[in-house]
Amino acid sequence: MDSALLTIGLPIPLAVIMFGLGLSLTPADFRRVRQNPTIVVVALACQLLVLPIIAFLLVKGFGLAPLLAVGFMILAASPGGTTANLYSHLFRGDVALNITLTAINSLIALFTLPLITNFALGHFLDGSERIGLHYDKLLQVFAIVLIPVALGMVVRRRSPQFADRMDRPVRTASAVMLLLVVLGAMWTERENISEYLAEVGLVAALFCVLSLTIGYIVPQRLGMSEDQAVASGFEIGIHNSTLAIAMALTVIGSAQMSVPSAVYGVLMFPIAAVFGMVVRNRAILRARAEV
Repeated sequence: MDSALLTIGLPIPLAVIMFGLGLSLTPADFRRVRQNPTIVVVALACQLLVLPIIAFLLVKGFGLAPLLAVGFMILAASPGGTTANLYSHLFRGDVALNITLTAINSLIALFTLPLITNFALGHFLDGSERIGLHYDKLLQVFAIVLIPVALGMVVRRRSPQFADRMDRPVRTASAVMLLLVVLGAMWTERENISEYLAEVGLVAALFCVLSLTIGYIVPQRLGMSEDQAVASGFEIGIHNSTLAIAMALTVIGSAQMSVPSAVYGVLMFPIAAVFGMVVRNRAILRARAEV
């Protein structure tokens, strides 16, 4: 693995993305949970419990290679990405709910991501192949996550106008850097990329579709509003693939484990767009039928 990608190529994009998230957060976003805790609990249950089970069943059912299987479990355990906020805004979801879920889930992932990763390492890799987690590196990754978020929140508190002006440039930079990280991870494995795409492309697409659908249908069936269901669908279906790639590359040191997250990071954008158009059209048709 190219050391430049590890030491510079991953920390900088991850820090910029998390700083951008911090610019959009206030303490009120965390307090909002008390106003409507049910949707938050439902969405987090889908994210933290249902998705890892689905990922496990998919990788077992498709018989993925052990390192790729572990990579998918890391992806499933990663929190929602900040891109979910943008998609939720475009397709009339509850963006405030997205922000709240992203903030809470990112904190919970400090504990759940290592647990699920360790489980996957122990289950899919035998004793001779197992790669232990290095907790000093793990702490470095989450320092890159939490410190920029805290700085972004401080900036917003001190100068909301500046934070609002910086929102679009930071989001654009985050999207560009995310794309570069995905391309970089795939370039590292370029000799095997066609094989990996053939092996994990379908699984990644299925996992994305199932994540979006579960995140949307479960809250809807439990009586939540349409905008809450849309927000939940995007939050659960759009993962922080940059964090998952960082876990695979910097914490475990396996380029192959980063492939599922890199492939997912490419496929989730068009799949999420199609999903958004479908649920939006369904909502419009339902509203017309009720008139």
